[in-house]
Amino acid sequence: MYKLLLRPIFFLFDPESIHHFTFFLIKFTSKIPGIPAVFRALYNVHDKKLERNLFGLKFKNPVGLAAGFDKNAILYNELSNFGFGFIEIGTVTPKGQPGNPKKRLFRLKEDKGIINRMGFNNEGIEAVIEQLKNNKGRLIIGGNIGKNTATKPEDYTKDYLECFNALHPYVDYFVLNVSCPNVGSHAKLNDKAYLEELISDVQKANANFEKPKPILLKIAPDLNDGQLDEIIDLVRDTNLDGVIASNTSVDRAGLKASKESLDIIGNGGLSGQPIKDKSTRVIKYLSEKSNKDFPIIGVGGIHSANDALEKIEAGADLIQIYTGFIYEGPSLIKRINKTLLRS
Repeated sequence: MYKLLLRPIFFLFDPESIHHFTFFLIKFTSKIPGIPAVFRALYNVHDKKLERNLFGLKFKNPVGLAAGFDKNAILYNELSNFGFGFIEIGTVTPKGQPGNPKKRLFRLKEDKGIINRMGFNNEGIEAVIEQLKNNKGRLIIGGNIGKNTATKPEDYTKDYLECFNALHPYVDYFVLNVSCPNVGSHAKLNDKAYLEELISDVQKANANFEKPKPILLKIAPDLNDGQLDEIIDLVRDTNLDGVIASNTSVDRAGLKASKESLDIIGNGGLSGQPIKDKSTRVIKYLSEKSNKDFPIIGVGGIHSANDALEKIEAGADLIQIYTGFIYEGPSLIKRINKTLLRS
């Protein structure tokens, strides 16, 4: 029903506007008695074989929702009815910020992709915590954290620590987002020496809690082999719990969209089918070169069950969808889980 009826209607409108409308629609329908149960009956797959134990956490299945969809933790309880095994909220920054000027979200329909330059638009850590207090405990929740755009380089770590310490009681794992191409002055976040410092300080903060939480690093799909080798060394040297591969791409090679339309869109991070192979290559390289030394969450271009299997065969322990969820609808989660049971 989604692809035949809803998606053609949704795709007639501005992507960001329809995103907010979809939130309203899901929120509204989920308040109707019986509807959440209908969603669960339609989309949930329950089987012990789908369970994954990772980072000391038990995931009911390996299919998660990537950060960026539910930035402010507004819809995670309702989204849990669609069969996800976990949901990652954020990216969250200490202070609320509007992000980059609109228009900043674009569909590439021929390519089954999206370009965005949202710029970490979110309501800030306090608003997110208020939402997370309503957690009904159905799913594992990840907290994706970043810095405010206006923060000076010398205060980047302070921003991450503020988010980390405040969110710690409310999420099950953390993701340090240091690879988003849509925030200003992020060059320092790509510097290995600084990343070692940042991760070390976050690890020290983590140790102060009675129950430390897993910490992962989200990396870009555009890294070369030398940079990926540095990531492997970084994970080992800092005892990080894992890596999410990958974020959006700045590469525009091989797109069906015309150069003229891409010029009109301008800069931003590319997600969806066009980055599928890039993401898979990164996962495979990290997995093989590290001798499977750390867990990997694979994300990027998963629009089918076969795409998901490809990520897992490349070395991903869990997967996340975002653009695929927009293009394919909630049935994608069920199809992936059903295929995993048969594989």
